[in-house]
Amino acid sequence: MQMLKQTFRIEETEKQDNLLEILSDKYCRDIIGSITHKPKSVIEITEETKIPMSTVYRRIQTLHDNKLLATSGTITEDGKRLFLYKSKVKGIQSVFNNGVTEVGLILND
Repeated sequence: MQMLKQTFRIEETEKQDNLLEILSDKYCRDIIGSITHKPKSVIEITEETKIPMSTVYRRIQTLHDNKLLATSGTITEDGKRLFLYKSKVKGIQSVFNNGVTEVGLILND
């Protein structure tokens, strides 16, 4: 089975399973979509996607644990830390054919 050339193929079964769980989660998909082109804070993600803030924090942790996020931070004028998140991937591609599962990441520019 051939995957797109710009796709980074994932070989490890456990990582494939984790990525398929992320792909099946609507909140994770919405968050990745929100932060694909521009880094955003949790508050910005919440406002854009209408996902509850506590859920965004949990999904951000899941995406971070699976190395799908780039995180940057700044200090606001009033001295508070502000973290911004940007997706490292544009998409996740999966193919199931004859009992063989292939999973790949389409990397973000």
